Amino acid sequence: MKKALPPTYLLLALAVMTGSHLAVPVYRYWSFPLALTGAVPFVLGILFNVTADRQFKRHETTVKPFQRSSALVTGFPFSISRNPMYLGMSLLLLGVALLLGTVAALIPVVIFPYVMDRIFVRIEEKMLAETFCREWEEYQSRVRRWI
Repeated sequence: MKKALPPTYLLLALAVMTGSHLAVPVYRYWSFPLALTGAVPFVLGILFNVTADRQFKRHETTVKPFQRSSALVTGFPFSISRNPMYLGMSLLLLGVALLLGTVAALIPVVIFPYVMDRIFVRIEEKMLAETFCREWEEYQSRVRRWI
């Protein structure tokens, strides 16, 4: 059985976020113009993803989960987070939740990183440790998993 890729989980989280915001807005913690603060994490999330994807391409290694990497990418944004694409997706979700401004929209923001960590990050990091051994240990010791 083929596993869904991270963008699928991101789209699902966005759908749940929007649906819960519309169906059960519960509590509006802020509205326009404060809601525009959500643009900052939204844009940062996109930048993290685009920059990380470019780094993978520059190093000619895979971006797909569960495929063996041919290079250990450690330049920006990997110098800030070992998983900048998942961090970027989480920031994007946070940005949307802030733009929507309701508590219901925050639920996927909390759940998404946990799901990514359990389904993808731990397995990917184990594969990187097996592939890059000492180089991975050194990188892991200086850069946090998320932030």
